[in-house]
Amino acid sequence: LMRHYFRTAGGPLVTPEFAATVFGNDLTFTASRGGFSGPKLDFGTSVLLREVDPPETGHVLDLGCGVGTIAVGLAVATPGITVDAVDVNARAVELTRMNAERHGVADRIRAMAPDEVDEATRYDEIWSNPPIRIGKQALHDLLSAWLGRLKPGGRAYLVVGRHLGADSLQRWL
Repeated sequence: LMRHYFRTAGGPLVTPEFAATVFGNDLTFTASRGGFSGPKLDFGTSVLLREVDPPETGHVLDLGCGVGTIAVGLAVATPGITVDAVDVNARAVELTRMNAERHGVADRIRAMAPDEVDEATRYDEIWSNPPIRIGKQALHDLLSAWLGRLKPGGRAYLVVGRHLGADSLQRWL
């Protein structure tokens, strides 16, 4: 298992920053060393944000939110949406909250651990750069649980690199 997915880093919070243009908005994100992509925008996430248009309305899930790049980018671009930003890593949840505050969208982003989400919650869209390296079965279990929370007609946008098993995951989906 990849440590950054499941374990909150110990010690003081070291917060490098990175800039990213998300849906035409120039944003700055506070990150953390030891996190999924470190202090930079992950390539896969940048592809997802470049290739898919944000929804105009609805309730969206950012699954595996990291520092909140997707959640904050969506909320800044589209005032008509709310976003649940979910991550198993407490430091990621904390950073997502910080970044939502920084960009003035904290009132429309709920950053939390997966077990804090009400079982009855359903989503219009799910956006994710999923944690591929947790293993195939764990990934399938994760996606099965959350994709089942889509509303009828809902959509999920996942980005996975070919070298990380995109073809296999696409067949499974």
